[in-house]
Amino acid sequence: MTRPPRETGRLTEVLRTCIGCRERADKTTLVRVVAARESDITVVTPDLSRSLPGRGAHLHPTARCLELATRRKAFGRALRVEGPLDLTRLSAMIDEATPAE
Repeated sequence: MTRPPRETGRLTEVLRTCIGCRERADKTTLVRVVAARESDITVVTPDLSRSLPGRGAHLHPTARCLELATRRKAFGRALRVEGPLDLTRLSAMIDEATPAE
């Protein structure tokens, strides 16, 4: 059974799994991240245009999912990279997206 086309023109939702909470969601509600190698450290970079090269992983843009993914060491496994990871760009993007209470 197919769903009626939405405003995107797709017949069905494209689902991805958040590496933090492990819940499946439509990919438009998740942030794609990629690993970018810079000198001796790998930087986890948000891919807002969804077009950067390389292996991607998806994450809800919430502090809770970021914390869960960091605690579970999910970024290294999902992106298939080893060594230290710099999450400052991703953390800053999530902090900006989260409304202040």
